[in-house]
Amino acid sequence: MANSIQRIFAEAAATYELVNRVLTLGLDRRWRRQAAGIAAAGAEPGEWVDMCTGTGEMAVYLKRLAPEGTRVRGVDMSAAMLAEARKNPEAGNIDFTQAEITALPFPDKSVDLITMSFATRNVNLSREALLRAFSELHRVLKGGGLFVNLETSQPASPLMRRCFHLYVRLLVIPVGRSISGSNAAYAYLARTIPRFYAADELAGIMRDAGFGEVHFRHLLLGAVAIHEARKARG
Repeated sequence: MANSIQRIFAEAAATYELVNRVLTLGLDRRWRRQAAGIAAAGAEPGEWVDMCTGTGEMAVYLKRLAPEGTRVRGVDMSAAMLAEARKNPEAGNIDFTQAEITALPFPDKSVDLITMSFATRNVNLSREALLRAFSELHRVLKGGGLFVNLETSQPASPLMRRCFHLYVRLLVIPVGRSISGSNAAYAYLARTIPRFYAADELAGIMRDAGFGEVHFRHLLLGAVAIHEARKARG
């Protein structure tokens, strides 16, 4: 399954950011900046990692906010996505690494901050797979380290949830296909969004992975959520 996801995102890499802008009416950029601001305000300087970085947009936002002496890294399993990330003129001082999220090339307790944006659904091949991924993030974080996750969620209101799922069903595939030329990538996206966890369920998986402090805030009437999870000190 991981190889098929790699192929899907290789097809969509060149137009990935443009499709995101169109489908969210530009709000995805604002949400990433908000999440980056939360992350930078809550993390110690040192080693910051944007996980499943894709085209590196979130890593660039982190770099803009990083204190002097902080190293920002971007990790992704897709070589095609990382190739797009390296094209960004602001990415020159960001270290990009190709790696799987469940086997990170970092020592235990070596990272101060981890962010992920709109990638957790791609790791969620099953609840167990997501738990393994979150456990790996927990492993590499220092005590007191922060994990900030930005992802689609499920509105609490049944009406809003139906409207959100209808929007996804009617627009994601045709818009994504017309811009990127890839049907597979956006058919996959359209399948995963309605099946993903509500914010409180995702928080529970983070706690099961070892995080002791987990908080979240809703965006767009609950269709998107930012989670903050901190590793206990000691």
